[in-house]
Amino acid sequence: MTKPPLTLYLAAPRGFCAGVDRAIKIVEMALEKWGAPVFVRHEIVHNKFVVDGLRDKGAVFVEELDECPDDRPVIFSAHGVPKSVPSAAAARQMVYVDATCPLVSKVHIEAQRHADAGLQMIMIGHAGHPETVGTMGQLPEGEVLLVETPEDVAEVTVRDPAKLAYVTQTTLSVDDTAEIVAALNARFPEIVGPHKEDICYATTNRQEAVKAMAPKCDAMLVVGAPNSSNSKRLVEVGARAGCKYAQLVQRADDIDWRSLEGIRSIGITAGASAPEVLINEVIAAFDAKYAVTQELVETAQENVEFKVPRVLRKPA
Repeated sequence: MTKPPLTLYLAAPRGFCAGVDRAIKIVEMALEKWGAPVFVRHEIVHNKFVVDGLRDKGAVFVEELDECPDDRPVIFSAHGVPKSVPSAAAARQMVYVDATCPLVSKVHIEAQRHADAGLQMIMIGHAGHPETVGTMGQLPEGEVLLVETPEDVAEVTVRDPAKLAYVTQTTLSVDDTAEIVAALNARFPEIVGPHKEDICYATTNRQEAVKAMAPKCDAMLVVGAPNSSNSKRLVEVGARAGCKYAQLVQRADDIDWRSLEGIRSIGITAGASAPEVLINEVIAAFDAKYAVTQELVETAQENVEFKVPRVLRKPA
């Protein structure tokens, strides 16, 4: 039987970013240096395939430091942790390695700098997301106010409208965040923003590639985890940019083929914590059903690399 033709648009950049690469490398190097088990507080990155692979090598994933023994190394996830967590690890004389993405650490430093200057912080982010929890946890309780929407800005109660600054989660939708920033500037004209926007280069680049790709596609799939903020934002960006069907899939088994009946073009991208092997698996699934013509939609090239912490570069 002749396979129907399909144009497959592949977004670039897509998949792993430098912060995720570094975090995974940190766990692997810690296992090489100290042997198994190595404990990891929270999923190192939001991807089940990656987490399961590291678990098979000897990583033990826990939600809280209390679940870790004193005598084994512990790694903090790429999303960052409240200040209280490394303090507690130090008090217990634990060996710990911080895998927080350097671009998240930059936001932490920014928040502290504003607080030291006497400014109350507003954070644009998603309640309960580990990155938001980590950033808000850099300052004492009540010093950081969270807003998720422009409507929240109208409701927020501040100490002094003339002494405010804002930071953002690094994995948000660029367009949604711009709306919230506009609302903050309108209500608090003296609010201080970051020198350079907090949304990271990788999030921005992946969203730009989706915006370029979406209008060409009958449907779009984002390879990523349901708890991955940046992956979910890619689905939203694709839908907003004109793609009628945009869905998140963890891997090829999750593709809803019935919803894709009759399509002539598909766009494929992946969140910053999704490995290329899963993207290739999805492409192979389309190759099996269609006569695929592949086209690259490239909007940027990335050559960022972050060093791993010094403790892992030193011999045991």
